[in-house]
Amino acid sequence: MASITRASVSMPSLSTSVNQSQRRISGMNSVSFPVSGRSMIPSLRLQRGLQVCCACQAKQETVDKVVAIVKKQLALPADAAVNGESKFAALGADSLDTVEIVMGLEEEFDITVEEESAQSITTVQEAADMIEKLVEK
Repeated sequence: MASITRASVSMPSLSTSVNQSQRRISGMNSVSFPVSGRSMIPSLRLQRGLQVCCACQAKQETVDKVVAIVKKQLALPADAAVNGESKFAALGADSLDTVEIVMGLEEEFDITVEEESAQSITTVQEAADMIEKLVEK
């Protein structure tokens, strides 16, 4: 069982399947951690006033493809540091670049991205997560 308090996370039952270096605390209100192997979501015990949002992240293969497309569309060097947390704006993308990135993703993954969804994508991870949701349909 995992338990969350305002500033700490304890996951004793997941200690064998969760890599310590991959646990991440964002601010004081959100906690995310990858779970590999079997599909399981731990039970969370919440204290008053806390909210939990549980979401599955895209496969690393999808993130890697998105990274390659972003680098190509933005003409970034092969050794440029781009990962799931990279923001398009921080990489130098303007709104036209973002449209071209989305078009490249649509072509690569044979999907159609709604305009509203396309406008809400700001990071590589968000793009990869959206792709996996669309591919599932």
